[in-house]
Amino acid sequence: MLIAIYAISLGAFGPTLFIIGYSLFMILGDIFLGKDTSVNKYSYPFILNLILYINLPLLLLFILTAVLSFGITNPEVWLLNFYNNYLYLDINHIKDSIYIIDKIALIEITGLFIGIMGTVPGHELTHRKKRKFDMFIGNWLLGISWDCAFAIEHVYGHHKNVCLTGDPATAKRGENVHGFIFRAIVKEQKDAWKIELKHLKRRGYNYFSIYNKMLTGYLRSLIITIGFYYLTGIWGMFLYLLLAVYGKVMLEAVNFMEHYGLVREDGKPVFPRHSWNSNSVLSSIYLYNLPRHSSHHEKANLKFWELKVYKDAPTMPYGYLSMIYLVLFLPSIYHKIMAKELIKWDQIYATDIERCMASIQNKNSGISILKNNIYS
Repeated sequence: MLIAIYAISLGAFGPTLFIIGYSLFMILGDIFLGKDTSVNKYSYPFILNLILYINLPLLLLFILTAVLSFGITNPEVWLLNFYNNYLYLDINHIKDSIYIIDKIALIEITGLFIGIMGTVPGHELTHRKKRKFDMFIGNWLLGISWDCAFAIEHVYGHHKNVCLTGDPATAKRGENVHGFIFRAIVKEQKDAWKIELKHLKRRGYNYFSIYNKMLTGYLRSLIITIGFYYLTGIWGMFLYLLLAVYGKVMLEAVNFMEHYGLVREDGKPVFPRHSWNSNSVLSSIYLYNLPRHSSHHEKANLKFWELKVYKDAPTMPYGYLSMIYLVLFLPSIYHKIMAKELIKWDQIYATDIERCMASIQNKNSGISILKNNIYS
């Protein structure tokens, strides 16, 4: 993020060159730097946790910088002076010099960062249910993208229902990614409310109280939104909300590919075969070992540096950023690539019942190679 802020400070073509360079760095790095299969022990886990915590102030600063750089608002003099005197950034120079392509690049960078530096560490921290400070930071990170539902539905719903028909975060074979994103967002909200209301009822708390995590979650996001309104005005606030929505889209693109096309018999345990993994070095580093997804679903209480590598688990053909770009911008190619992987999954990993369940999805997928693989 600090390098990205520097790139923005260069003005014309700075953001564009950054998103191209960053994307190539991640994609090519995953290809040429090999695989990371190590599980290390650390003497000072506080440093690893600090890496998570520091994302909150840095991400808010980056989003604010991106919004101001668009030039759709006239910030207060004191805010411009803050950037000039403490960050050595001339906001007026930036907004007067960047082009429309740079603004598009800024949207892409910010959406990526909200996902990578907001949702991913937020996901890690909100799994630590007994650590209040971790939950505090994690919920504020998720609050940036108005995603308080994720901390509830993901932890108490998705981990129980992964690869079942009713799980909002499991994509079906051949499913339209944009339709999935809309469906997932709506159903996650509904399911999160159902889960939270059950929790409140069981504990005897009033639905309209500070104990309602959905209401307090919306309040966090509202505070952030009001903060952007105060600092950048009405148009700056709307731009922030647009960026927050794009960050949420990035999350759902990751959800789409992490369990795409995988099935599980209801009532049966979750096994390593029910998640797509990636052992690419850069994906593991930048996403806090999220690509070790089978290990995360096996033991959700593990810290990110404790997650194991299952060499025999289903593996994505490319690194995470490559797959995200394919899902969002070239979905037809993504479906063709993954069709071969799904056939391999059916043959190597699936149980007899799961193969029958996969056959139904193959039949309805609209993908010819899958429709030719029906199992009895």
